[in-house]
Amino acid sequence: QVQLVESGGGLVQAGGSLRISCAASGGTFSNYDMGWFRQAPGKEREFVAAINWGGKTTIYADSVKGRFTISRDNAKNTVYLQMNSLKPEDTAVYYCAADRASWPLRQSGNEYDYWGQGIQVTVSS
Repeated sequence: QVQLVESGGGLVQAGGSLRISCAASGGTFSNYDMGWFRQAPGKEREFVAAINWGGKTTIYADSVKGRFTISRDNAKNTVYLQMNSLKPEDTAVYYCAADRASWPLRQSGNEYDYWGQGIQVTVSS
């Protein structure tokens, strides 16, 4: 059983930056691809980014491409999401998720096995 705990969320002004983290425990972190998803009030959960088990391959939603960067440190059992040039529409609860390593990287949340509790990111205009 893998436990995931997000941290680093908060309030930031439009155009600003924020880095959120997700610490994993209870499993072999490098056995899992990792993803970030988000859910805004009244909207469905959506895919944001994913990174493969070794950190060499990443994919992004079109809405965040060029602004967000996903990375991981397998020695620290942690995945990160660096968010730059934030927009009010990025406001959401952000969730990290773990998927037993597969190919290609998955964008559907239904394919992920473990989820964090979520963390709020609010971007003010």
